[in-house]
Amino acid sequence: MSVFELLKEYIETGRIKLDKSKYEGKKITIHDPCNYHRKSFMSFGQHFLDECRWVTAQCCPEIVEMEPHGMNGLCCGAGGGAWASPYVQERIDYGKWKADQIKATGTDLICAPCHNCRDQIMKSLTKEFDIPQRTYYIWELVSDCVIMEPWSEEEVKKSHEERDKQYERDDIDLDEEY
Repeated sequence: MSVFELLKEYIETGRIKLDKSKYEGKKITIHDPCNYHRKSFMSFGQHFLDECRWVTAQCCPEIVEMEPHGMNGLCCGAGGGAWASPYVQERIDYGKWKADQIKATGTDLICAPCHNCRDQIMKSLTKEFDIPQRTYYIWELVSDCVIMEPWSEEEVKKSHEERDKQYERDDIDLDEEY
């Protein structure tokens, strides 16, 4: 199960409640990571474009797409281990295409679900190409919008039941030693 599917499930079932007003009036663009979308589709026959956008829209309803996007989106330059490689300038030069795409959206925020992509955009491209937007992981957007309120005993019981069903569904044994 991907983080996109898990967050979507938690939001849809009410396990996570969100305050959509947190980013009211803000626009966000989504970077489509090679691994979560194109590579996942080629390897497993499933991409997470729709789930990623659905979850993002629950936090920041105004999404401005980069062009091209989705399965045709451009790599940020950090893929294939490039983020950790010694070829820093090459990675940054390649990332200029992504920086230009991001700036063209005129958005306030960027969602970069992949850790390599987020690091490339936030730590390299933002500085090198003066990108004013703030870069978030998808789970950071969700955590910023989470409504924290005490649960009733009934809600705690229901949550434990849902947790146990999820563990059974995913064949998780917490007592098993690894």
